[in-house]
Amino acid sequence: MPEYAVVFLGPSLAESEARTILPGADFRPPIRRSSLKPLLDDPPTAIGIVDGEFYQALAVSPIEILPFLDRGIPVFGAASMGALRAVELRYEGMVGVGRVYDMYVSGELDSDDEVAMTFCPSTLRPLSEPLVNLRVALAAARDAGLLSSGEQSRLVSLMRAVYFPDRTVPMLFRKAERVLPAARVTEFGLWWRRNAPDTKGDDARALLRRLARS
Repeated sequence: MPEYAVVFLGPSLAESEARTILPGADFRPPIRRSSLKPLLDDPPTAIGIVDGEFYQALAVSPIEILPFLDRGIPVFGAASMGALRAVELRYEGMVGVGRVYDMYVSGELDSDDEVAMTFCPSTLRPLSEPLVNLRVALAAARDAGLLSSGEQSRLVSLMRAVYFPDRTVPMLFRKAERVLPAARVTEFGLWWRRNAPDTKGDDARALLRRLARS
């Protein structure tokens, strides 16, 4: 593990689990504008950015990350705000990790709205579900034979039309009732509870493992 790693983490992964992967790291709340400023005088040996604030406060800008890259301090991004900034700064040396980052680089995702979600400011517990998590899980359900390609696309479109704070798994299943027969909604629900992937959480874990190896 880097001698002194700072990781900005929030609703994508519980800090209690994160500490089992990267013990001793300095875990901080979701990054926002000026969160990096206190680190300039005493920079860590590595920075990980997972979660950040989009709508609650001004987002961290790429310009705020550049001074650390210019000093040769490795900065890793994944899952949410970290993936967005890693895409923007990949030619300046920021390292993107995980599926969400790859989806943005490939053009499969093209909107910040894909990773937007709401969370409790005191506990950082997620209160909504990011569209990218729903998108990947619906593709997995299609691959498992639970949905046709048309049904998957229809559900993604319906959830994309929902304002991001209202995107939840219960909302998804209310939409599914408009697309699938009742018996198939029940079958789909059973599969979801047992098998739906957590893409942002998986990417956060991948970033922490990457930091642990650096």
